[in-house]
Amino acid sequence: MVKLTPGLAFLLHHLLLPSLAYLGILLLSRFFSVQLPIPGGLLLPLCFLSVPLRVILGVILKERAEAREAEAMGARLAPRAQGKRMGNYDVLVWLMGCWRNGYPGDGIRDLVAELGPVFNSRILWANMIFTVSPECIKLILTDSDHYVKGERFRTAMGSVLGNGVFNSDGDMWKFHRSMTRPFFTRDRIGAFALFDRHASLVITRIKEKMSEGEAIDFQDLMLRFTLDSGTDHLFGSCVNSLSTPASSLPSPYSKSSSRPVTTSRSSTYDDLSDPNAFSDAFQRAQIIIAERERLGWMWPLREIFKDYTEEPMRVVNGYLDRVVSAAIAQRKAREDQVVMDGKNGLLDEEESETLLGHLIGQTEDPALLKEEALNILIAARDTMAATLTFAIYFLCLHPDVMNKLRAEILAKVGPTRMPGFEDVKDLRYLKAVINETLRLLPPVPFNVRESTRSTTWPSPDPNKKPIYIPAGSATSYSVLMMHTRKDLWGPDADQFDPDRFIDERFKKYLLPNPFIFLPFNAGPRICLGQQFAYNQVSFVLIRLLQSFASFSLCPEAFPPDARPPADWKNAEGESRKAREQFRPHIILTMSSKGGMWVKAREAESDA
Repeated sequence: MVKLTPGLAFLLHHLLLPSLAYLGILLLSRFFSVQLPIPGGLLLPLCFLSVPLRVILGVILKERAEAREAEAMGARLAPRAQGKRMGNYDVLVWLMGCWRNGYPGDGIRDLVAELGPVFNSRILWANMIFTVSPECIKLILTDSDHYVKGERFRTAMGSVLGNGVFNSDGDMWKFHRSMTRPFFTRDRIGAFALFDRHASLVITRIKEKMSEGEAIDFQDLMLRFTLDSGTDHLFGSCVNSLSTPASSLPSPYSKSSSRPVTTSRSSTYDDLSDPNAFSDAFQRAQIIIAERERLGWMWPLREIFKDYTEEPMRVVNGYLDRVVSAAIAQRKAREDQVVMDGKNGLLDEEESETLLGHLIGQTEDPALLKEEALNILIAARDTMAATLTFAIYFLCLHPDVMNKLRAEILAKVGPTRMPGFEDVKDLRYLKAVINETLRLLPPVPFNVRESTRSTTWPSPDPNKKPIYIPAGSATSYSVLMMHTRKDLWGPDADQFDPDRFIDERFKKYLLPNPFIFLPFNAGPRICLGQQFAYNQVSFVLIRLLQSFASFSLCPEAFPPDARPPADWKNAEGESRKAREQFRPHIILTMSSKGGMWVKAREAESDA
């Protein structure tokens, strides 16, 4: 069966009706001698001209219907961005440019300043409602029946995420959620021992680089760590990307070179034995689907000749096929052994210690297992790698926080002992450092849902009517922008200060309004792995600060295009743009463009 590219499928869907109309009229005129009222040469172009005419008429009628419905509901239309080109195409180009080259939220902040905390960018005649209002975000997150991923999102993400827990709605989402929830509802003692094995490799790699006098890309290390610990913990089959020798890790930018010297990576993903092949393909697939989401309904037109995700997903699926097949075979072998041992076919709880083992206990459908495993891996790998990277970044910039945190760790855990669950719970300042990192640089800074019915949102201006939200609208929100609103967090909202989660500011700002802090989302779709994430991030930070007395940022090691532009220093408003020492880059999650280059000083040097 021939599989159409996204672009051809899109064109076929929209051009099928005029094509059938043209053929029907042609057949009528030829076989039934029906006289055409127009010259035959104009028939084909008129049939296809009916497509844009139908779209324009539909847009006009829909806008009028929405205006009437808003009035009937006692509401008003959301303020709209006013571009100079049809369909706000110039606004789309401007926002895409800001997204690729600016600080997260650039462009959108201008629209918020002009139109308020709720507005409609109305890109290509589609309703795209955006908000940084905690009241509106609360409505989106707590009503999962009426704010869903939606067909447009699922189609754009489907070639990578399939119908997994992050790309499904309704009963399908509930089914996936019910399968994975039990795995994350209890602490696994073995997880800390697993984290320790991979964290030890991280520490070894840092020491090797330090012995060479070079800065190290800490972000690259964290991506390797979370990929290895994630595949090991979730699948029981480690990618072993940290096993790469230190000499093949990325090297810092050299002034004698016109470009950064980095690890050689496969662009064609042919070498499946290369531990970097899976990581690179995984990253590339995410970049593609993130671009699709930002382009809106027109994204298939970029992929007329090929599905851009097909090549990287060949590698990703190749790895997952092997892992899933091996896990199913092992499960069956264990079940057969249990039967032979006379245990009535029951497996011990330890047999399902990995997520994959847990899922196989509920289904042996390889496609379903792959989708669920990949969805969880994306969440487990990228978000935690970002949090760890940004935490070390802030500790580099704030040595006073570093010293205070290290003192707490050494006092309560000691310089060498492996921490346990009780240690993580007891380290109050560590939790505050992690929370402050998540506040200022949340791994998922922007998100989107789709409204399934017409409704209203409370007006930011109490003197105006509520805001009307049409059915089928994309409803986007930014926790990153909300987390730095000075009216919600105080005048120092753009400053890194973990004490705000401990001192009187906690009671003043966060306690009365918990929806101003949403790094893990909220409501029915709140992140299942929230505590798992806190445990892993805490564990790694403890181990790092036991081994190293300090970390420092190395601006000269960043590639020139990854350094903050000089004009960022002049930025004003509710943003960290003027303070930042790296260039944030957003795919599905946030990262540091060009890596996060640091140096470390070993703890032994304090003696």
